[in-house]
Amino acid sequence: MPTGVHIRDARQQLFDAAERVLVRDGAGALTSRAVTAEAGVAKGVLHRYFADFDAFLVELVHDRVARLDAQAAALRGRAGTDTVTGNLTGALIELFDPMAVAIVGLVIFRDELRTRLRAATPASGIPVLTEAGAMIAAYLADEREMGRIAVDADIESLALSLIGAGHLLFAGDSAAPAFAAVEQVVRTVMADVVQRRPL
Repeated sequence: MPTGVHIRDARQQLFDAAERVLVRDGAGALTSRAVTAEAGVAKGVLHRYFADFDAFLVELVHDRVARLDAQAAALRGRAGTDTVTGNLTGALIELFDPMAVAIVGLVIFRDELRTRLRAATPASGIPVLTEAGAMIAAYLADEREMGRIAVDADIESLALSLIGAGHLLFAGDSAAPAFAAVEQVVRTVMADVVQRRPL
């Protein structure tokens, strides 16, 4: 791309390009050159907006995490409706789209990115998975308050179990698991606390 040409919303254009490269080619192929080539912009454009490539990746992860806010609100809005198992199954399928799974892989793959993310947000765990766990825990707390799961349900452990099992299901193969497979995992994790709920 010629220099001096104005790029509309260059940051978002670079994020979109990075997502395509990451999902298509994996964390090992995600370089500044690959991103700018995918975006169709000059190599220097990325460094015009970000101090270095890892600073760009930190913002890419934060952008993905910010998208969870809408998912969390929607899930909490479903508390008390349909079934707990159905709501959680849908939430996990929506959560673990190819980009979310790829972001988790990227964070694990790049040491410097993990270091910078920990410095920026001292929460423990892996970004996306940590926020997803909080999202599931908040929903389960709402359902517990409504009496749809047992009053003594260990919300944090259930959320960790669901996120961990969900990640393994979606990260284990190139094809997304069938709805029934996700539902079976959710049903197994939740069986005890759903069956023991007060009548």
